[in-house]
Amino acid sequence: MPVLTRDEAQTRAQLLDVHRYTVDLDLTGGEETFDSRTVIHFTARATGDTFVELKPAVLRSVTLDGQPIDPESLVENRLALTGLSAGEHELHVDAQMRYSRTGEGMHRFTDPTDGEVYVYTQLFMEDVQRVFAAFDQPDLKAVFELSVTAPEGWTVLGNGIATHQGDGKWTCAPTQPLATYFAAVAAGPWHSVHTEHAGLPFGLHCRRSLAPYLDADADEILEITRQCYDRYHEKFEEPYPFDSYDQAFVPEFNAGAMENPGLVTFRDEFIYRSAVTDTERQTRAMVIAHEMAHMWFGDLVTLRWWDDIWLNESFAEYMGYQTLTEATRFTDTWVDFGIGRKSWGYDADQRPSTHPVAPDPDAVPDTASAMLNFDGISYAKGASALRQLVTWLGEKDFLAGINTHFARHKFGNATLADFIDSLAGATDRDVPGWAESWLRTTGVDTLTPTVSESEGTWSLKVARDGSRPHRIAVGAYDTDPVHTGRLVLRYRLELDIPQNGSGPHPGRRPALVVLNDGDASYAKVRLDATSWDTAVRSLSGIPDPLTRTVVWNAARDMVRDGELAPVAYLEAARAHLPHETDLAVVQGVLAFAATQLADRYLPADERPAALGAIRGICRDLLRRTEDGSEPGLRLTAVRHYIDAAAQPETLQEWIGDGSVPGGPELDPELRWRILYRLAVLGASDDAAIAAELDRDPSATGQEGAARCRAALPTAEAKAAAWQRLFTTDSLSNYLFTATAQGFWQPEQADLVREYVARYYPDSVALAARRGPAIAEAAGRYAFPLHAVDEEALTLGEECLRNTDMLPALRRKLVDQLDDLRRALSVRAG
Repeated sequence: MPVLTRDEAQTRAQLLDVHRYTVDLDLTGGEETFDSRTVIHFTARATGDTFVELKPAVLRSVTLDGQPIDPESLVENRLALTGLSAGEHELHVDAQMRYSRTGEGMHRFTDPTDGEVYVYTQLFMEDVQRVFAAFDQPDLKAVFELSVTAPEGWTVLGNGIATHQGDGKWTCAPTQPLATYFAAVAAGPWHSVHTEHAGLPFGLHCRRSLAPYLDADADEILEITRQCYDRYHEKFEEPYPFDSYDQAFVPEFNAGAMENPGLVTFRDEFIYRSAVTDTERQTRAMVIAHEMAHMWFGDLVTLRWWDDIWLNESFAEYMGYQTLTEATRFTDTWVDFGIGRKSWGYDADQRPSTHPVAPDPDAVPDTASAMLNFDGISYAKGASALRQLVTWLGEKDFLAGINTHFARHKFGNATLADFIDSLAGATDRDVPGWAESWLRTTGVDTLTPTVSESEGTWSLKVARDGSRPHRIAVGAYDTDPVHTGRLVLRYRLELDIPQNGSGPHPGRRPALVVLNDGDASYAKVRLDATSWDTAVRSLSGIPDPLTRTVVWNAARDMVRDGELAPVAYLEAARAHLPHETDLAVVQGVLAFAATQLADRYLPADERPAALGAIRGICRDLLRRTEDGSEPGLRLTAVRHYIDAAAQPETLQEWIGDGSVPGGPELDPELRWRILYRLAVLGASDDAAIAAELDRDPSATGQEGAARCRAALPTAEAKAAAWQRLFTTDSLSNYLFTATAQGFWQPEQADLVREYVARYYPDSVALAARRGPAIAEAAGRYAFPLHAVDEEALTLGEECLRNTDMLPALRRKLVDQLDDLRRALSVRAG
């Protein structure tokens, strides 16, 4: 099926002005399809030919200015409109459309808890064509008037305030001009919480079966929403541009959330059924802040073409973290960004698939290539670049430029050049030069210090492997003369790279010198030998968690680059995590130790010792938290202990007792987690999984059962799981992911070895049948992650060379194989 090219989009945008979509959806027609009737009002600036896009099950009728067009003229997803005269036109399209089970288009979900049905749209990147006819490109913005006929007892939500007209008929207020991918509908018997803030209706919505859990957290969610809303209105001169602000937590959502104007959709895992840590609550708050920032960055001002996706995502990412820090109780959000999110960007930027934050337009020739750039570069690296820009430019000038940008382009479209022009008008600094260095280049700079002493002074030199300018802080730390193992800050120096040094400074050299202290720039940093020795002894004694994050990241990078042995990282974690006070740091370090060091970077015969080290850390944390003062830390320790268990006895005792000694009680998430680990270890079976599913028949329970069944260490279980993944095509996106997560286990390498070779052709065929969302899941979750050997690498490389495949799968395989090469390199020492 053809994808839209940039040249085609430019040609169509030169020909058309699209004014209004009137879309009528009927959701009462059964489980497989719904009816879609669309009227598009548009103007042709000149005579010419164009096309409208649609992916129907059945195209019933089409008329243009009252004249019929043969439905048989639809070729794949394109309906030609030929011989257009200059002037106004009216296109009517009547079609039957298919519901989705993959989170694309109009997704339909039946709640296994109570049998209730919910539908919602996700129309990003061509998926609007699964719901109604459209001139589907971001720079043909138009007003949307949506109406929906739904079963009685349902509530309909849309971009504009929805009103029930009776007999299941709902109409949504006309919107401001929107890009096609922002149109949104969510319908079902929602449980809702309503309030008002600053004269604007706010709403929270979820499945009825999740009602108690939403009610328990509604005050927190609404408080975060209000705080972010107020803070953005302090920063931005343009007011919130839409008539309401609904947040719908929807099932089986592929992303974290989607910034539909007036109706933000979130994955409903953010409605917590089980105990969570404060870091997880902070993540939910960040997503709320991120999506609200999109109301300005993306919705009010929209990219012209997909090469500028960073204008949406990098800004929302930066603003989300910064606004949480300034306006909410979550004041250490940049620690979480640094230890988790930022490494996503670093890793993506060192793969062959790296690209600039703002790629050249010619590098994004069509929508298929554009979709590949929703990655750690467009989000985390872009946000890091903006944080560096604010450090260099100053927040006052930065916000002045942003507000000029909004005023110039509101309800329209903009490009990188437009944004740079707005910023340049607010400062005398060379913003175009900065953009060329930061936004048009690829890769990660590495900053390496050399510290020297001479005649009562010390000096610093910094070598830069890379090309970007950096404004960084350099932290100089001394050992605490009173408290063993602690460090104290002597001072911080400001340094502009490529300036290559600082000093001489009076006094002895510091015990620890940290480049990029405060983590305001985007670069890998190294420690000099003396500083590394100090860090090994005193890392947990560094006073600032953001500084500790920089040092942990330096160690992580050295492991990945072959400059530090994985066991040395584990030894540092074993020494310092039991004393770490920031939960995000504990979670980030443990996650890297478990999923990368133990599972991939260390040879199989060293994995038991690595898991033993992780269990040792967890036991120390459990002892530390016996008094109940740090429930989030205790929960983190319990989770990682479960995941690292080598024998079943302790886990069997816990699940039998229904609690961990000293707490916590086992809620559904912990029960499924234990059962999953027991399945991997061969200490569970189908009967136990079925019993647990009877206890928790929810959607999350269904996913837990699918994961556990796939993890059972028998040939029959693996064959059945493979059949469900690659042959039946009946699994929803979430059940596919859960099954894939359970299939590959390091403990079961011999059992699943035959499937490594089967993975590549089967994934290619699956992606061709089921499309981009399942292709992405197949590349991410179904990949044989633990087959760290040359044979697996050769099989993958041959597949990439010799096979035509969906771009979404190809990108995932390219990245997975590069990670495999890195793992092999680390193992080789």
